[in-house]
Formats: sequence, C-alpha cells, structure tokens
Amino acid sequence: MSQGARQSTRRLPPDVELLDIAEYVINGEVTSAEAYETARYCLMDALGCAVLALQYPACTKLLGPIVAGAQMTDGVKIPGTHFRLDPVQAAFNIGTMIRWLDYNDTWLAAEWGHPSDNLGGILAVADYLARCEVSSQRQVMGMRGVLTAMIKAYEIQGVLALENSFNRVGLDHVLLVRIASAAVVTGLLGGNREDVVNVLSQAWIDGAALRTYRHAPNTGSRKSWAAGDASARGVRLALMTLTGEMGYPSVLSTPTWGFQDVLFGGKPLKFSRGYGSYVMENILFKLAYPAEFHGQTAVEAAMVLHPQVHPRLSAIDKVIIETQEAGMRIIDKTGPLNNPADRDHCIQYMVAIALLFGRLNATDYEDTVATDPRIDALRAKMQVSENPQFSHDYLDPQKRSIANSVQVFFADGSKTELIRVEYPIGHRRRRSEGIPALSRKFEAALATRFAPRQIERINNACSNQAHLEAIPVDTFMDCWAL
Repeated sequence: MSQGARQSTRRLPPDVELLDIAEYVINGEVTSAEAYETARYCLMDALGCAVLALQYPACTKLLGPIVAGAQMTDGVKIPGTHFRLDPVQAAFNIGTMIRWLDYNDTWLAAEWGHPSDNLGGILAVADYLARCEVSSQRQVMGMRGVLTAMIKAYEIQGVLALENSFNRVGLDHVLLVRIASAAVVTGLLGGNREDVVNVLSQAWIDGAALRTYRHAPNTGSRKSWAAGDASARGVRLALMTLTGEMGYPSVLSTPTWGFQDVLFGGKPLKFSRGYGSYVMENILFKLAYPAEFHGQTAVEAAMVLHPQVHPRLSAIDKVIIETQEAGMRIIDKTGPLNNPADRDHCIQYMVAIALLFGRLNATDYEDTVATDPRIDALRAKMQVSENPQFSHDYLDPQKRSIANSVQVFFADGSKTELIRVEYPIGHRRRRSEGIPALSRKFEAALATRFAPRQIERINNACSNQAHLEAIPVDTFMDCWAL
C-alpha cells in the first residue's frame, strides 16, 4: 500500500449533528405551553387513528407478538387489543396502527413525514418503564413525560426535514423516525449524553429504506408499517446501546464510508434552526380526509364543487388541478391503481371520489369502491400541473401552505368557478376550526372499538391538560386496553 493510501486509525470526535441532538434530548427544556397542549391533541389524534386501523384485517394480521405465544405477562398494553408485548414489538404494533390509514399528523418541508410515528416507541418504552417501576414500588412517570418526549421527537424529525431532502436521493423519510425514536427513547431509559450520541450513530449507520414502496409501479402496504418498524428499530438500538455497546462518532462525516458520502451525494446536512418546540407548534393534522397530505386541500376544493358537478358527470370535459411541486412528484398518477396504498397516494383518485360522492374516507380506497368505472373515467379527464406560487409558499417558513386548486370544465363550454384552498383544516392557521374537528374525529374513532364506559374513561383521561399530564403512564395505557 502506498503512503497516500494509508488510512489513519485516529478516532474522530462526534459529529456536531449528533452532539446537538444529544444535548437537546438530555438537557433541553421545553417551556412552551402551546407545545404541550398541541402534544395532547397529537396524542389523542394518533391513538384515535390507531383504533380506527383495527377495523382493517390487512393491519391486524401484522399485530401481536413476533411469534405466537411470545407475550409478556406484564408487558406493554397495545391499545384496543388484549396483547401484552415486549417494548420492541410493542413499538412496532402501536406505530403500525397509528400509521396504517395515512390519517395521523404530518410535517412538510424539504422532507416530509409523520412525527407521531415516533409515538410507537415512546409509548411502548414509557409503559414498559412504568410497569417495571410499579413492580419495584418506585414512582411512575406521569404522562407529562410522554408529552415532553413527543415534543422532542417531533422537533428532531422535523428540524432534520426542514432543509434535507432524503426523498430526492431515493431514501425514505422513516429514517428520521428511527433517528428521533432512538434518541428520545434512550433518554427515557436513563441514558446520558454519550449514550444518545452512540445510539444516534447506530441509527444513522442503519442507512435508509428505499422509497420504492411509496411510488408507482411498486406502491404497496409496506408504507403503512415502515414507520412502526423504524420506531421499533430505534427502541432496539436504544436497549443495545444501554448495555454499553459502542458508537461510531463520525458516522455522518467520515470520507467514503460515512452517511453523507455513501447515501447523501457527498453533501453535508443543512440546518436553519436549533431544537426547541417549533415543529410541535406548527404540526399539521389530518382532520377531514385519510389521504396523502399534499392532496388534502384538493379534496377540500373538490368537496365544494361536488353539489354542482355531480348532476352533470356525463357532461364533464376536463378537470384542471394545480398543485405544488412536491405534490406533482408524490401523488400525480395515471394508469391502473393496484391497491389501497396506491389509491391514497393519487391526487386524481382522491379528487374523483370527492367529486363523485361528496366524501372521502378510508373505505373509499378499498376494491369495493375502486371498481366503480366512473372513477377511472373521471381520472382520465384530469390534468395536473404545478403552480409555481404554490411551490414557493409551500417552502416559505412564514406560510408553509399546502395549496391546491380544482376547476371543472364541461363539454358545452361552461365551467365551475376555480376553487383554491391554501391551508387545510389541520394547519396551524386554522386551529380554531381544526380542534373541534379533531375532537369529533377522536370520538368517532373510539366508538368503533370501545363500550361507552371505556370511552368515558378515555375521555376523562384526555380532556384536561393538567389532569392528563399527572396521570401515571401505566394508568393511561390501561384505559385503552381490552
């Protein structure tokens, strides 16, 4: 080997990105009352989504222990079920349920994703710790600790997403779930700053899943369990790290072998802000429709047009949809749609259902509805294009709009008005009308699974901020178990 080819064995100091996250997890203080209140709504919304998912066999077949009989007598309680599981498998179960219907909260920036995906790992570990503390007669953590962990996980995932587009290099955003879950869960388990640095290095070393399963022609149900898998992996790495397993401090920056050179085109990660509570305060809720978020306002627009369009379906000449650049890349689809996962990521399908039926719910993605020939006939008349202003406002930190417009043209030359919706009902700018809608969504979800007395217990636990924060974690989780 030549002198120039030799590699130094000198271990480099930790990448600053790891140190910043570790400092935030261990020493960061959350002082925002708005963040804590929003976290309570996120908790309610996510668990409501989890309960709704239990109506779908494609989801429930994946739940339970990893092999039959591998339950823990005093394990983590899985909401809406009889399962008692170890914290890793519990994180997969809870995370998969939350994510299954594409109905949980969302964050949109250079990268997108769903920060409540981290709740699988957070709730699993918090409940596991609570039951350990009960058995040893130690004081059990209250739910305020869970809300704090949520705020921090949301912030880590969301700040990493602000300027770093993993999707542009073909990588899936669940990478950020694994990183955020691993960091925050390590803190919950009692890890120190060095432990968080070590677990973060392990999480980055895992690399990233390909986005293959989110895009035509391979769209499939993995996109509904990938986040649960990522959060569970974060828990697994945290538990390994706390045995004393070593870390890899320059995992991001090491030439040739580091994450940035191998998977991120040699570019360094970018950051426009530090870690606080910005993401939780600005989180986007899916309150009206279980659909990919870039198309939410298109559905709202189509719902406005439904009454005037439905009587004239046979006279439609074309439907013009304008969206953002991100929407063009993710949900603009032509041709056959092969399964529910394909359909809920197609803006044409979403708009067609709204125009045809004046609704959009999870069952509308199933084969029983999708075989209606009018849907594909209407899709074939749709033209989708980017509106540059929508794309600009989407990335503007003062706006973060997710705009779409829809207009229908008829064969006789007449047309509807152009309906433009810039902010979906789940946006921070529409909180006053969004929170009542969230409460209605939550109540409807509970009614699909629980008896009235249990619904009352859950509502009593969730309806007041101070009361929820004081409830021991295991007591809270008991409210949700069958």
